[in-house]
Amino acid sequence: MSVKPWEFRQWPVVILVIFVLFCVSPVRAGAIKVNYRLKWLFNTSVAGDILAVDQGYFKTAGLDVTVKEGSPEKNAINELELGYADFGVASADQVIRALDKGADVVVLAQLFQVNPMQWIYRADRPEIKVLGDLKGRHIGITFGGNDETIMRTLLALAGLGEKDVRLSGVRFDFTPFLKKKVDVWPVYKNSQGVILADQLSREGEAVYFFNPSQFGVNFVANSIVTSGKLMKTHPERVKIFLKSLLSAWEAAMDPVNAAQVLAAVKKKDSQTPDDIQQKQLAATRQLIKPDKGIRIGVFDVGAWKQTETILLNEHQIKGPVGIASRLIAQERL
Repeated sequence: MSVKPWEFRQWPVVILVIFVLFCVSPVRAGAIKVNYRLKWLFNTSVAGDILAVDQGYFKTAGLDVTVKEGSPEKNAINELELGYADFGVASADQVIRALDKGADVVVLAQLFQVNPMQWIYRADRPEIKVLGDLKGRHIGITFGGNDETIMRTLLALAGLGEKDVRLSGVRFDFTPFLKKKVDVWPVYKNSQGVILADQLSREGEAVYFFNPSQFGVNFVANSIVTSGKLMKTHPERVKIFLKSLLSAWEAAMDPVNAAQVLAAVKKKDSQTPDDIQQKQLAATRQLIKPDKGIRIGVFDVGAWKQTETILLNEHQIKGPVGIASRLIAQERL
């Protein structure tokens, strides 16, 4: 069989393709598949998680990670128990409640050093400088949510009862706040808070944020969790995952990388305007890394213990769970 000249010229290309496939395929085949469930939707508040995939932090570490959005129906801890997820994001109250019910979950890192769950209110109303200033205010809470637990703890510290304030249940619709039917409205400061503050600013209104941590209530927010089983059976996998994820978060929170981070977030959240995302990133940075010297992921052990105490006092758990023993410091991995 004769070989035509044009066929002969194709051989270098064929050989090159075979060589590339030979070199690349083993890496792909050897990558460890991992499922990672977030607490909520893709947006700027999960910039580090997005960047870890977009800029290849996981891939470089030999991991093939699928990052999935969260929702009330897609609880990370439930998915860990069912084997649908290897890692997830959960708040301290979720972790503590799960432990109280017998779940085998451990916490690998605390992402937010300051809880983004805060309350927004207009600056034309008296500023809340002490907890007693809550008296007489019309306050929105999500009944059954952790913001209800936080607010009731604050009211108790102030010596205020429900007769001293007006509590109203809220949903995702901001209309009652915008129409001034509710005075103090719960928001995630780095997402909804930015949107509402921007909208009111355009209308000539300034806002304040009521931050529980400034009044001694440090309820821990988003943290990285996994199962005790995975921790025992694949400790090296846990170590690699956490190291690559936290490296991505450090990069995401560095102002130098803002343009790159925002470009990655835009791929996942194309609906939010660019100027809002810029403000959301800045607000997220203040909550995750309030001090440049803070290493992302470190535990505020006192805040975890306080969160457990609050849940005990609110009768949301049957007894102590020893949360401090479930916090796995990076040095122990």
